[in-house]
Amino acid sequence: MAGVAPILRSVCEDLTCVNAPASRLAILQAIRSTKEDGSMRASEIMTRNVITIASGAPLSEAIGKMVQNRVSGLPVTDLEGRLLGMLTEGDLLRRAELHTEKQRSQWQQFLLGPSRTAAEYVKARSRVVADVMTTDVVSVSEDTEVAEVVALMESRNIRRVPVRRAEVLVGIISRADLIRVVGEALGVATATAGSDGDIRQRLFEELRRQRWFGAQSVAIAVENGVVTFDGVLFEEPARAALLVAARNIPGVKSVEDHMTLAEPVPFVG
Repeated sequence: MAGVAPILRSVCEDLTCVNAPASRLAILQAIRSTKEDGSMRASEIMTRNVITIASGAPLSEAIGKMVQNRVSGLPVTDLEGRLLGMLTEGDLLRRAELHTEKQRSQWQQFLLGPSRTAAEYVKARSRVVADVMTTDVVSVSEDTEVAEVVALMESRNIRRVPVRRAEVLVGIISRADLIRVVGEALGVATATAGSDGDIRQRLFEELRRQRWFGAQSVAIAVENGVVTFDGVLFEEPARAALLVAARNIPGVKSVEDHMTLAEPVPFVG
Protein backbone atom coordinates (compact mmCIF):
# COMPACT_ATOMS: atom_id res chain seq x y z
CA MET A 1 0.00 0.00 0.00
CA ALA A 2 3.02 2.28 0.17
CA GLY A 3 2.52 3.00 -3.50
CA VAL A 4 -0.69 4.87 -2.75
CA ALA A 5 1.09 7.74 -1.03
CA PRO A 6 2.18 9.43 -4.27
CA ILE A 7 -1.45 9.57 -5.34
CA LEU A 8 -2.54 11.51 -2.30
CA ARG A 9 0.33 13.95 -2.76
CA SER A 10 -0.57 14.50 -6.40
CA VAL A 11 -4.23 15.28 -5.79
CA CYS A 12 -5.25 18.74 -6.99
CA GLU A 13 -7.00 21.14 -4.65
CA ASP A 14 -10.38 20.24 -6.10
CA LEU A 15 -9.56 16.50 -6.05
CA THR A 16 -10.10 16.20 -9.79
CA CYS A 17 -6.73 14.97 -10.99
CA VAL A 18 -4.03 12.46 -10.22
CA ASN A 19 -0.72 11.84 -11.93
CA ALA A 20 -0.63 8.98 -14.45
CA PRO A 21 0.40 6.33 -15.29
CA ALA A 22 2.21 5.32 -12.08
CA SER A 23 -0.67 6.35 -9.85
CA ARG A 24 -3.13 4.30 -11.89
CA LEU A 25 -1.57 1.07 -10.58
CA ALA A 26 -1.61 2.39 -7.02
CA ILE A 27 -5.28 3.36 -7.36
CA LEU A 28 -6.18 -0.11 -8.57
CA GLN A 29 -4.21 -1.76 -5.77
CA ALA A 30 -6.01 0.32 -3.16
CA ILE A 31 -9.41 -0.26 -4.74
CA ARG A 32 -8.90 -4.00 -5.10
CA SER A 33 -7.77 -4.29 -1.50
CA THR A 34 -11.28 -3.33 -0.40
CA LYS A 35 -12.81 -6.32 -2.24
CA GLU A 36 -11.58 -9.90 -1.87
CA ASP A 37 -12.04 -10.69 -5.55
CA GLY A 38 -11.02 -7.24 -6.79
CA SER A 39 -14.26 -6.88 -8.74
CA MET A 40 -15.49 -3.51 -7.54
CA ARG A 41 -18.13 -2.13 -9.89
CA ALA A 42 -18.96 1.36 -11.05
CA SER A 43 -22.24 1.36 -9.12
CA GLU A 44 -20.35 0.93 -5.84
CA ILE A 45 -18.29 4.11 -6.04
CA MET A 46 -20.25 6.42 -8.34
CA THR A 47 -21.86 9.66 -7.20
CA ARG A 48 -25.62 9.24 -7.53
CA ASN A 49 -26.88 12.78 -6.99
CA VAL A 50 -25.67 14.02 -10.36
CA ILE A 51 -26.03 17.69 -11.22
CA THR A 52 -27.23 17.86 -14.83
CA ILE A 53 -28.26 20.46 -17.39
CA ALA A 54 -30.75 20.33 -20.27
CA SER A 55 -29.45 20.61 -23.81
CA GLY A 56 -31.68 23.59 -24.54
CA ALA A 57 -30.70 25.48 -21.40
CA PRO A 58 -28.88 28.82 -21.61
CA LEU A 59 -25.12 28.54 -21.28
CA SER A 60 -25.29 31.05 -18.43
CA GLU A 61 -27.46 28.63 -16.43
CA ALA A 62 -24.96 25.82 -16.92
CA ILE A 63 -22.03 27.98 -15.88
CA GLY A 64 -23.98 29.14 -12.84
CA LYS A 65 -24.50 25.52 -11.79
CA MET A 66 -20.83 24.72 -12.29
CA VAL A 67 -19.70 27.67 -10.19
CA GLN A 68 -22.31 27.20 -7.46
CA ASN A 69 -21.62 23.47 -7.07
CA ARG A 70 -17.87 23.71 -7.65
CA VAL A 71 -17.83 21.15 -10.46
CA SER A 72 -15.92 21.38 -13.71
CA GLY A 73 -18.35 19.42 -15.85
CA LEU A 74 -22.08 18.75 -16.25
CA PRO A 75 -23.79 15.81 -17.97
CA VAL A 76 -26.36 17.03 -20.50
CA THR A 77 -29.63 15.07 -20.47
CA ASP A 78 -33.06 15.13 -22.06
CA LEU A 79 -36.40 15.13 -20.21
CA GLU A 80 -36.25 11.34 -19.75
CA GLY A 81 -32.76 11.50 -18.24
CA ARG A 82 -31.00 10.10 -21.31
CA LEU A 83 -27.38 11.18 -21.67
CA LEU A 84 -26.86 13.52 -24.63
CA GLY A 85 -23.41 14.92 -23.96
CA MET A 86 -21.09 16.64 -21.49
CA LEU A 87 -20.35 20.30 -20.92
CA THR A 88 -16.94 20.76 -19.33
CA GLU A 89 -14.49 23.54 -18.68
CA GLY A 90 -12.65 22.41 -21.81
CA ASP A 91 -15.66 23.35 -23.93
CA LEU A 92 -15.50 26.89 -22.58
CA LEU A 93 -11.84 27.66 -23.20
CA ARG A 94 -12.22 28.85 -26.80
CA ARG A 95 -14.84 31.55 -26.32
CA ALA A 96 -15.43 34.94 -27.87
CA GLU A 97 -15.96 36.39 -24.38
CA LEU A 98 -12.35 35.46 -23.57
CA HIS A 99 -11.07 36.52 -26.99
CA THR A 100 -9.61 33.02 -27.26
CA GLU A 101 -11.61 31.66 -30.20
CA LYS A 102 -9.50 29.81 -32.75
CA GLN A 103 -7.80 32.08 -35.26
CA ARG A 104 -7.41 30.52 -38.69
CA SER A 105 -5.47 31.85 -41.64
CA GLN A 106 -7.29 32.01 -44.96
CA TRP A 107 -5.29 29.02 -46.12
CA GLN A 108 -6.30 26.99 -43.04
CA GLN A 109 -9.93 27.99 -43.50
CA PHE A 110 -9.76 26.82 -47.09
CA LEU A 111 -8.30 23.45 -46.07
CA LEU A 112 -10.79 22.92 -43.25
CA GLY A 113 -13.77 23.91 -45.33
CA PRO A 114 -16.79 26.06 -44.47
CA SER A 115 -18.52 23.37 -42.38
CA ARG A 116 -15.65 23.10 -39.88
CA THR A 117 -15.08 26.84 -39.56
CA ALA A 118 -18.81 27.50 -39.19
CA ALA A 119 -19.01 24.88 -36.42
CA GLU A 120 -16.10 26.54 -34.61
CA TYR A 121 -17.85 29.90 -34.90
CA VAL A 122 -21.01 28.47 -33.30
CA LYS A 123 -19.11 26.77 -30.46
CA ALA A 124 -17.24 29.97 -29.63
CA ARG A 125 -20.30 32.24 -29.69
CA SER A 126 -23.49 30.27 -29.03
CA ARG A 127 -25.26 30.79 -25.72
CA VAL A 128 -27.11 27.46 -25.78
CA VAL A 129 -25.70 24.34 -24.10
CA ALA A 130 -26.43 22.04 -27.07
CA ASP A 131 -24.16 24.07 -29.35
CA VAL A 132 -21.20 24.09 -26.97
CA MET A 133 -21.28 20.65 -25.33
CA THR A 134 -19.22 17.63 -26.35
CA THR A 135 -21.40 14.92 -27.86
CA ASP A 136 -18.74 12.21 -28.19
CA VAL A 137 -19.01 11.10 -24.56
CA VAL A 138 -17.46 7.99 -23.07
CA SER A 139 -19.84 6.32 -20.61
CA VAL A 140 -20.06 3.00 -18.78
CA SER A 141 -22.77 0.77 -17.34
CA GLU A 142 -23.32 0.17 -13.62
CA ASP A 143 -21.66 -3.26 -13.87
CA THR A 144 -18.43 -1.99 -15.42
CA GLU A 145 -15.37 -2.84 -13.35
CA VAL A 146 -13.59 0.11 -11.78
CA ALA A 147 -10.36 -1.07 -13.40
CA GLU A 148 -11.94 -0.43 -16.79
CA VAL A 149 -13.15 3.00 -15.70
CA VAL A 150 -9.62 3.94 -14.64
CA ALA A 151 -8.25 2.70 -17.96
CA LEU A 152 -10.77 4.86 -19.82
CA MET A 153 -9.83 7.93 -17.80
CA GLU A 154 -6.18 7.38 -18.55
CA SER A 155 -6.47 6.54 -22.25
CA ARG A 156 -8.96 9.32 -23.02
CA ASN A 157 -7.43 11.85 -20.60
CA ILE A 158 -10.80 12.60 -19.01
CA ARG A 159 -11.71 13.51 -15.45
CA ARG A 160 -15.16 11.99 -15.16
CA VAL A 161 -17.15 9.11 -16.64
CA PRO A 162 -20.98 9.07 -16.69
CA VAL A 163 -22.65 5.86 -15.54
CA ARG A 164 -25.84 4.79 -17.31
CA ARG A 165 -28.59 2.20 -17.03
CA ALA A 166 -29.53 1.53 -20.64
CA GLU A 167 -29.47 5.11 -21.98
CA VAL A 168 -30.48 6.81 -18.73
CA LEU A 169 -27.88 8.57 -16.57
CA VAL A 170 -27.77 7.08 -13.05
CA GLY A 171 -24.44 8.35 -11.73
CA ILE A 172 -20.99 9.69 -12.47
CA ILE A 173 -17.47 8.68 -11.46
CA SER A 174 -14.89 11.42 -11.11
CA ARG A 175 -11.26 11.12 -10.15
CA ALA A 176 -12.31 12.49 -6.78
CA ASP A 177 -14.45 9.37 -6.27
CA LEU A 178 -11.40 7.20 -6.92
CA ILE A 179 -9.33 9.24 -4.48
CA ARG A 180 -12.06 8.78 -1.86
CA VAL A 181 -11.83 5.00 -2.25
CA VAL A 182 -8.05 5.16 -1.93
CA GLY A 183 -8.42 7.28 1.20
CA GLU A 184 -10.90 4.88 2.74
CA ALA A 185 -8.56 1.97 2.01
CA LEU A 186 -5.83 3.85 3.88
CA GLY A 187 -8.11 4.65 6.78
CA VAL A 188 -8.32 8.33 5.88
CA ALA A 189 -11.47 9.97 7.26
CA THR A 190 -13.57 11.36 4.43
CA ALA A 191 -16.50 13.72 4.37
CA THR A 192 -18.71 10.98 2.95
CA ALA A 193 -17.88 8.33 5.53
CA GLY A 194 -20.59 9.23 8.07
CA SER A 195 -22.95 6.53 9.32
CA ASP A 196 -26.69 6.63 8.74
CA GLY A 197 -27.09 7.85 12.30
CA ASP A 198 -24.63 10.68 11.72
CA ILE A 199 -26.43 11.71 8.54
CA ARG A 200 -29.81 11.74 10.27
CA GLN A 201 -28.47 13.72 13.21
CA ARG A 202 -26.81 16.33 10.98
CA LEU A 203 -29.95 16.66 8.90
CA PHE A 204 -32.16 17.14 11.95
CA GLU A 205 -29.75 19.72 13.38
CA GLU A 206 -29.95 21.65 10.12
CA LEU A 207 -33.73 21.45 9.90
CA ARG A 208 -34.33 22.45 13.52
CA ARG A 209 -32.73 25.80 12.72
CA GLN A 210 -35.27 26.47 9.97
CA ARG A 211 -38.57 28.05 10.96
CA TRP A 212 -40.44 26.55 8.00
CA PHE A 213 -39.61 22.99 9.08
CA GLY A 214 -41.67 23.13 12.27
CA ALA A 215 -44.85 23.61 10.26
CA GLN A 216 -44.45 20.31 8.37
CA SER A 217 -45.41 16.76 9.43
CA VAL A 218 -42.56 14.77 7.95
CA ALA A 219 -40.73 11.59 8.96
CA ILE A 220 -37.11 11.10 7.96
CA ALA A 221 -35.35 7.75 7.52
CA VAL A 222 -31.76 7.06 6.48
CA GLU A 223 -30.55 3.68 5.23
CA ASN A 224 -27.24 3.03 3.50
CA GLY A 225 -26.85 6.74 2.82
CA VAL A 226 -30.30 7.07 1.22
CA VAL A 227 -32.53 9.68 2.87
CA THR A 228 -36.27 9.06 2.61
CA PHE A 229 -38.91 11.69 3.39
CA ASP A 230 -42.44 10.54 4.25
CA GLY A 231 -45.41 12.49 5.54
CA VAL A 232 -47.45 15.56 4.81
CA LEU A 233 -46.36 18.99 3.63
CA PHE A 234 -48.49 22.02 4.23
CA GLU A 235 -46.47 24.25 1.89
CA GLU A 236 -45.09 23.06 -1.46
CA PRO A 237 -41.90 25.21 -1.27
CA ALA A 238 -40.89 23.18 1.79
CA ARG A 239 -40.43 20.13 -0.46
CA ALA A 240 -37.55 21.66 -2.41
CA ALA A 241 -36.04 23.03 0.79
CA LEU A 242 -36.04 19.59 2.44
CA LEU A 243 -34.46 17.95 -0.59
CA VAL A 244 -31.73 20.58 -0.76
CA ALA A 245 -31.01 20.25 2.97
CA ALA A 246 -30.63 16.48 2.67
CA ARG A 247 -28.44 16.58 -0.43
CA ASN A 248 -26.04 18.98 1.29
CA ILE A 249 -25.30 16.53 4.12
CA PRO A 250 -21.95 14.71 3.62
CA GLY A 251 -22.46 11.01 3.01
CA VAL A 252 -25.89 11.24 1.42
CA LYS A 253 -26.01 9.08 -1.73
CA SER A 254 -29.55 9.86 -2.84
CA VAL A 255 -32.83 11.34 -1.59
CA GLU A 256 -36.28 9.81 -2.01
CA ASP A 257 -39.40 11.96 -1.80
CA HIS A 258 -42.60 10.22 -0.67
CA MET A 259 -44.22 13.34 0.76
CA THR A 260 -47.72 14.49 -0.14
CA LEU A 261 -49.12 17.99 -0.12
CA ALA A 262 -52.06 18.56 2.21
CA GLU A 263 -55.26 19.71 0.55
CA PRO A 264 -56.26 23.22 1.61
CA VAL A 265 -59.20 23.31 4.01
CA PRO A 266 -62.06 25.28 2.45
CA PHE A 267 -63.12 28.31 4.41
CA VAL A 268 -66.71 28.18 5.57
CA GLY A 269 -68.12 31.61 6.28
